[in-house]
Amino acid sequence: MNSIMIQGTSSGAGKSTLVTCICRILSNRGFKVAPFKSQNMSNFAYVENNFEISRAQAIQAIGARCEIIPELNPIMLKPLGNYLSSVYVNGKFFKKMHAKDYYTKFVNHDGIKIVKNSLSKLRKQYDFLIIEGAGSPAEINLKRFDIANMKIAEMTNSSVILVTDIDKGGSFASIVGTMNLLDIKHQKLVKGFIFNKFRGDIQVLKPGFSKIKKITKVPVLGTIPMLKIDLPEEDSLNVNAKQFKWTKHNLEKVDSEINRLSKIVEKSINLKSIERMIR
Repeated sequence: MNSIMIQGTSSGAGKSTLVTCICRILSNRGFKVAPFKSQNMSNFAYVENNFEISRAQAIQAIGARCEIIPELNPIMLKPLGNYLSSVYVNGKFFKKMHAKDYYTKFVNHDGIKIVKNSLSKLRKQYDFLIIEGAGSPAEINLKRFDIANMKIAEMTNSSVILVTDIDKGGSFASIVGTMNLLDIKHQKLVKGFIFNKFRGDIQVLKPGFSKIKKITKVPVLGTIPMLKIDLPEEDSLNVNAKQFKWTKHNLEKVDSEINRLSKIVEKSINLKSIERMIR
């Protein structure tokens, strides 16, 4: 099994949608592909067949045209407030845990074993795995407990593509800062940058691309324009996510939207470079 990993300079950079679109692009080319996110925090789940995973991975599975199974998101956290979360393992409720206990007693013990088991099962079933990171890989205060970013890239021998939301501003600084805060061995895993949610003339950005490549030795692989996206969103600080009913009509709408978005993304990124990373 070959894989790439999509990480972001922040939450909300567009990782989930990009994974969905790359899954659809590869599926259109006849490959057996699946998404994967080791750990996701969300109160919006796909609940079906007696298990729950984050709905983001369920939407990505629709993009990949693969079966929605617990292994796509082996650990899901549903925040309860006051640093408590309900922890779901392989789609089943495990226990309520305080953040401190989750980090110090779970992630690097049972958690990483659970993730490895899911990866092992997926490796036997699919040609390609498109892995999504969580938040930012440069949260240096949490690095020891991070089982969603660079530890997974190392484990799967995945090239990393770093995505940044340029609409928020500060993308160039975010990329350089992220790279500088990574360990050297993890810097070497990053093979390209993608600027997401861009408005305006791309020619204005190109001098910045040259500068950032000179600083980091890593190329920009594409710029995705600001898009109106009609897919169920994850809950986050800047999103008012809504409930979603998994009806046949809604799934057909999701599938059509994924087709539309993936065509735009395919034109916006250097797909040949990405294909070389995952072969």
